Amino acid sequence: MITSEIESNTVGGLPLSTSQSNVMDKDDFLNLLVTQLQHQDPLNPTDSVEFTAQLAQFSSLEQLGNVNDNLSDLKIFQASLNNSQAVSLIDKSVTAEGNSLELSDSGQIQCNFELDDDAATVAISIYDHTGKYVAEVKGENLKAGQQALPWDGTDLKGNPAAAGEYTFEVLAEDANGQPVRTTTLVIGIVDRIVFENNATYLISGNQKIALGEVIQVAASGEAQAAAQKAKVAAAPESMLRTLPNDMINGGK
Repeated sequence: MITSEIESNTVGGLPLSTSQSNVMDKDDFLNLLVTQLQHQDPLNPTDSVEFTAQLAQFSSLEQLGNVNDNLSDLKIFQASLNNSQAVSLIDKSVTAEGNSLELSDSGQIQCNFELDDDAATVAISIYDHTGKYVAEVKGENLKAGQQALPWDGTDLKGNPAAAGEYTFEVLAEDANGQPVRTTTLVIGIVDRIVFENNATYLISGNQKIALGEVIQVAASGEAQAAAQKAKVAAAPESMLRTLPNDMINGGK
């Protein structure tokens, strides 16, 4: 074994390659192994079994280092592949989980969501960028799956709401008055792609959608938009009936 003349921070009089004496890389391990051979007692050499075990440890250490390098390269390749795929989404219509709305000067927008089960009543609360409750949208007898209800862009007093960013939440109940699980959705046509902090984001207007949150991509953004408009236009009048306000925003 290594004699006591070798200092803990050096190998053969040379400092270890790492700044911390309790952290070693494969070069330090090899240097220690060579130094051990140099300082072994010729009349009592290192046991061959122990020497073989140390060589095996060194080989394992080197292989683990190679695996780590390969995983790092794979991570870089995967990130590059994701970025390349994200670029192909420009001008496509994407659906993602989210609750943001962007009201334009035209004064109408759709609130998209998904129902786990059929809902007898649906109530949507809409809030401005400060969190103020500004509007409500109501509907009835909606089937399970993706749905959309239009907001005409007016506030609770019937006045036009200012163009800008809003958020919404959905409450739904079945025919027995039991709550139905809902998921709010964002649907938009991708304008551009941005890469921030090793993450990829899709930009649709002022909406920022993480690539990992996308759950559906339409082959054509215009076709998707047309399908959504047709779906709302074909909705029965019962979807737009007034519901009790106690379903909205806690009855406020």
